[in-house]
Amino acid sequence: MLIRIVRMTFAPENVGAFLQLFHNSADQIRQMPGCRFLELWQDADQPHVYCTHSHWESAETLNAYRRSALFGQVWPATKRLFAAPPLAFSVHPASSARTNSTATLL
Repeated sequence: MLIRIVRMTFAPENVGAFLQLFHNSADQIRQMPGCRFLELWQDADQPHVYCTHSHWESAETLNAYRRSALFGQVWPATKRLFAAPPLAFSVHPASSARTNSTATLL
């Protein structure tokens, strides 16, 4: 399994547009092959900062979603609303003593 968290900062005037975009696409994303879980978190101290938290069967299923037409619509529309570059974290939960995680700027 792969856990993915994407931290996004929006201009305050763009928060409503982002929330509408997320709520319009969340069920479709949840139905993508390999998506086990998707939710949205709002930063309690910075109301214009949100994180998506998702679980994927594997890096391959996440990458398949990222190549999909749905992602091709949702991600560019989301990126137009950013006030700062997003930060993404991918974590493979430990199934042994070894863990593997990465953080990248998108």
